[in-house]
Amino acid sequence: MLPIPLDRLSNAAPPEASRRRLAGAELRLKRSNEVIDRAHSIRSKYGQELGWPELLKLLEDRSCIPFPCEVRFDPDPLLPYECAFSVPRGNEPGDGYTIFVHPACASELSHVPYLVLYQIALLALGAHATPEEAEAFGAAALGLEKDEYCRALCALADQLGGDELF
Repeated sequence: MLPIPLDRLSNAAPPEASRRRLAGAELRLKRSNEVIDRAHSIRSKYGQELGWPELLKLLEDRSCIPFPCEVRFDPDPLLPYECAFSVPRGNEPGDGYTIFVHPACASELSHVPYLVLYQIALLALGAHATPEEAEAFGAAALGLEKDEYCRALCALADQLGGDELF
């Protein structure tokens, strides 16, 4: 068997599996950019400090969030380690969602946007949403570095306990 000259390898078309991986990577990059753009538009519209009053306005803004959402401070659907969890109100996204937030967070309303933005990202991106995308969205909407946002989420979860599950 004759070796293939190196100059021919660089011009060779990638195998089908490689093409699919490249297409998938391009789609993920495009989606990540869209997630960040959406978060930046929220930050631009609602200001540098997204607190509780701004969060309530954001939840009503269909140009930013395409479905109705409400925050309810209720631990019933939460697992011991969860700070927040979203539950659909019906069979269609247009029916809206209830974002359940641990009642311990009600005493520090400035922390609630951290939790709710994560849930909004998961809802907006659908079944294929990744934690990384939700973290990037929340961080960008709050004007934080992703690591700083993640540390804040972990600190909130640590305040609630639930370590016995790990």
